[in-house]
Amino acid sequence: MCRYLRLVHKFRQLTEHRLQLVGMEFIYAIILGTVEGITEFLPISSTGHLILVEKLLNIYPTDFWKSFIVIIQLGAILAVLILYWRKLLLNGEIFKKVALAFLPTAIVGLVLYPIIKQYLLGSVAVVLCVLALGGAAIILFERWYKELPEAVGNLDLITYRQAFIIGLAQSVAVVPGVSRAAATIMGGLFLGLSRHTIVEFSFLLAVPTMAAATGFDLFKIGFQFSSSEWLVLFIGFVFSFLSAMFAVRWLLRYVSHHDLTAFGWYRIILAVLLAIVFYI
Repeated sequence: MCRYLRLVHKFRQLTEHRLQLVGMEFIYAIILGTVEGITEFLPISSTGHLILVEKLLNIYPTDFWKSFIVIIQLGAILAVLILYWRKLLLNGEIFKKVALAFLPTAIVGLVLYPIIKQYLLGSVAVVLCVLALGGAAIILFERWYKELPEAVGNLDLITYRQAFIIGLAQSVAVVPGVSRAAATIMGGLFLGLSRHTIVEFSFLLAVPTMAAATGFDLFKIGFQFSSSEWLVLFIGFVFSFLSAMFAVRWLLRYVSHHDLTAFGWYRIILAVLLAIVFYI
């Protein structure tokens, strides 16, 4: 009888511990999903933020959490597709320009991915350095840049040459901490596109870029998850989608009246504060 009671007590302890772990996983899913959705389309680096948040939360990079970080990007992709599916899928010219702009990133990613994954991905020091340097670059760029009256103000007017060069700019973002959004937006502004136009093109270019990266990683990782893990993935996906919908609409309104300088200062301040937290 005593042995039975001890077994029951041990089972209850294990069950309670498992429920606590699952509860924390739900909280992590909400936090990481929200961070992904917001930062994916802002010029502050979603990959860099996710690496830093994982470090702050002491999330051990298990195979599941590596898969989680990849899969929740689909929520952000869905947000853009819902908002821009007509422009991306029903306009053949825009579709071809987005496809052309995606090519440089696809080639650079395939060639450099093994090196980046081995030496750079997950490195907090690299992320902090690149965040700070990228922030300084944004501030300096905005001090120099002045939008001209003849700036391209419509997606249909973007040339294939401009689309390809924007894609080259985006390919730099394979380095963790280099924002894909910042690279494409600054590249487009340099080529003479209006802020609203290049921000919209950056949204559209995110779809094939993120879809390809997600599909490539999922092909290697697989889909073997437990029922509780699928629930955690679903929660992260939903919060990524909802926060991305907010971020996309907010950024379009913001760039209509402001430049990107505030994002540059945010990157520098964040890098300095977290460097103090992690290394001092």
